[in-house]
Amino acid sequence: MAGSVSFFFFLSLLFISSIHVESNGEGYISLDISNKGLDFMKEFLVEMAETSLVPLDLPKIEKSKHIPIIGTVHMVLSNISIDNIHVISSTVKAGDTGIVISVSGAYANMTMNWEYSYSNWLFPIPITDNGKASIQVEGMDVGISFNLTNVQGSLMLSPLDCGCSVKDIFIKLDGGASWLYQGLIDAFEGRLSSAVENAVSKKLREGIVKLDSLLQSLPKEIPIRNIAALNVTFVGDPQFRDSSLVLSINGLICAKEAYTAPPYHHLFASLEHLLASIPLKDPASMVTISLNEKVLASASSVYYDANKMHWIVDKVPEQSLLNTAGWRFIVPQLYRRYPNADMNLNVSIYSPPHLIIREHQIDLTVHADVVINVLNSGEVTPVACFSTALISTALRTVILPYINIKLSRGYLLPTFHGYMLQNANILCSDSWIKISSDVASVNQLFIS
Repeated sequence: MAGSVSFFFFLSLLFISSIHVESNGEGYISLDISNKGLDFMKEFLVEMAETSLVPLDLPKIEKSKHIPIIGTVHMVLSNISIDNIHVISSTVKAGDTGIVISVSGAYANMTMNWEYSYSNWLFPIPITDNGKASIQVEGMDVGISFNLTNVQGSLMLSPLDCGCSVKDIFIKLDGGASWLYQGLIDAFEGRLSSAVENAVSKKLREGIVKLDSLLQSLPKEIPIRNIAALNVTFVGDPQFRDSSLVLSINGLICAKEAYTAPPYHHLFASLEHLLASIPLKDPASMVTISLNEKVLASASSVYYDANKMHWIVDKVPEQSLLNTAGWRFIVPQLYRRYPNADMNLNVSIYSPPHLIIREHQIDLTVHADVVINVLNSGEVTPVACFSTALISTALRTVILPYINIKLSRGYLLPTFHGYMLQNANILCSDSWIKISSDVASVNQLFIS
């Protein structure tokens, strides 16, 4: 009945497993990203790389080469730039030590300026020329591997290896003699390939450093409606499995002003033991989010302490039930005193709700006062407090339909850089709520 709870992705976008929280209780949140989810993230990263890598400037290249009849020619390539990169095929794999992303068969378009000068015994005065050229780079393979570790509650991204290889380069000159073309090919093909390989590898490493800085700067708490805060400090090192990647956060919800990050080295007793207790995920989904009942209990306690568990029920599917005429056979004296008067229910929770998650069901114990208010001539008059005999009737006819109205509208989970959950399935299993879902862009969902 309370509002939605934000969680991080994203995110980033998002990699969580089980957590042991040293507090008044234990809170658990888990996010297990399958290979399908990793592939989605890979496509996202590759798409970002295609745009962020370019334009990529390469250093000037100079070389002197002896050409028969012509003599020694000094050639210079300058303003060398990779203007765009197109990825044809890519793969991602979570291994024992980290994540490996491989790109094969990519191609790139480049531009550059060229110039040359030479002189010989026939032409003692130096002869020069210059122009432009376009370059097609084909058969570009890129491999990058990196590791994720936990440093004081934040993720640190460390590159393990990064490399690029180029198979073919084709140069198209704008002007110039035929001998110049062959001279350029012979003199610069290898150096151009090396320059591309080195520049792309360096740029990718710089990108990892920037991404690491972004991860380090992520907040360690997320506010919830200015009432509470979700502790999203990471706990323990990420776990790399054969078919998924698992990370861990604290997951405890507490009053916003009371939030303090607990000492990390005491939070994590045994990750392997906790992972074994998490229900199996749906392998067909990109991500599986698991919330332990203690997380929901902490949220319930915070909202109760903030006096947010109070509702006025004034709309239900059968609106006639909020009129004294609808209660004339249940509470006859109410109808006789206030005939055909509109009414609402004042529902107040007087102790934190107690929630237990079982196999395929959720047991919720709520202690509440329900007061009937009659709306008479513009005045609100409390007329009765529900007795035990009337509680079941109120639940069946008014309160549960009211809750269903709220749930039918849904509670939107927060988007992360334009992405949100899609085709989510919710299961309950032994202290856990498990959400198996895909991820899609908001625009894609609205278009479809």
